[in-house]
Amino acid sequence: MSVSTDIDFIVMSKPVTFQVLKKNPRNLARAGVIKTPHGKIETPAFVVVGTKGTVKGIKSDDLHKYVGNQVTLANTYHLFLQPGHEIIKKAGGLHEFAEWQMPTITDSGGFQVFSLGAAFGKGVTKFATGDISPETQNQYHGLNVYSQELASNHGKLCIIDEEGVTFTSHIDGSMHRFTAERSIEIQHAIGADIIIAFDECTSPTADYSYQKEAMDRTHRWAKRSIMAHKQNYEALKKQGLYGVVQGGRFLDLRIESANVLSAMDFDGFGIGGSFSKDDLNESLRVVNEVLPENKPRHLLGIGEPEDIVLGILNGCDTFDCVNPTRIARTGTIYVETGQTKTTACGTLNYPVLKKINLNNQCYQNDFSKVDELSDGHIAQTYTKAYLAHLFKAKEMLGPQLASIHNLHTIVNFTKKMREQLL
Repeated sequence: MSVSTDIDFIVMSKPVTFQVLKKNPRNLARAGVIKTPHGKIETPAFVVVGTKGTVKGIKSDDLHKYVGNQVTLANTYHLFLQPGHEIIKKAGGLHEFAEWQMPTITDSGGFQVFSLGAAFGKGVTKFATGDISPETQNQYHGLNVYSQELASNHGKLCIIDEEGVTFTSHIDGSMHRFTAERSIEIQHAIGADIIIAFDECTSPTADYSYQKEAMDRTHRWAKRSIMAHKQNYEALKKQGLYGVVQGGRFLDLRIESANVLSAMDFDGFGIGGSFSKDDLNESLRVVNEVLPENKPRHLLGIGEPEDIVLGILNGCDTFDCVNPTRIARTGTIYVETGQTKTTACGTLNYPVLKKINLNNQCYQNDFSKVDELSDGHIAQTYTKAYLAHLFKAKEMLGPQLASIHNLHTIVNFTKKMREQLL
């Protein structure tokens, strides 16, 4: 067999593929299947976040038994700092190290470098939360803004240049550097089924000029990420690579980014960066009208129930968010209300969820099940009074049970949306 034939076979035999099973004629919603070396992901699907190779407080077998998720995401930045990607590689990769016997994803580390760098302690998130003064806005525009105060505080230094990002560890203040090539090298060692090209995540408050600059840089890093991935023969057989659409809240930039990345040899696409909550719908629509239909689309870091519905209607296939476990650790859980909503286009009916805080005194004597309308194990096994007791007593079992419940609720919520599309 000639060398050229071998190369053709490698190119054609992608480790991550996507099949659309059914499309909705009235919008961009679709049901499909992502196939990976560690199993399939039936989409739309919620991706459970296990930042450091652990979904906080939840054993890997409990993810299977009680959460029912199909796929888990870990964070490149955090695993690079602890325990180190080389240790994970020696352990046989993330699947063996964490006992995650399911499809896995690692992000590029771009958002963490941003959030733990120039945005550290500023409360900046993926959503703009209101008007911010020009003086304050200038603090966030360029993540390459350098100040002596920033440099003197651990975890607050982040300097971007054309080649990459220099930042300090939030753990010990040590200096590190990520480039497109370095991020891919680390993700190769971690060994997730789906890895993500290094990108620059900007603040929601960044102006048009900086969003354009950051987007163009992300595109250049995307090309370098592809080249770095293709130079590792073993990784190329086992891992799919996603590119990340950027452009902030500006629709023309989002469209441009989607067009540029669509022309590159990616296995799927992440939609990243920052949004205005009001603009999310239109931003996703214009991007997914451009991105190839035969490749999966992942909405990065956004996964509240109504955001998931919005994402599905606008063509997104997978979603990840830390919020279900983050709020669970402080005693807040999702419960079904018994009410449903129908989307404006009439495509999906979805249960209305509300959040309750188990630290409120009223739950100390509430002996009803955690969620009487849910079929989840935690929801039907324990009472609100028991979980309220655990949180008041500061018992570690409280956050664990609440986290399992919240994750099951969101995973099942997204599964129900898929069932309606088929």
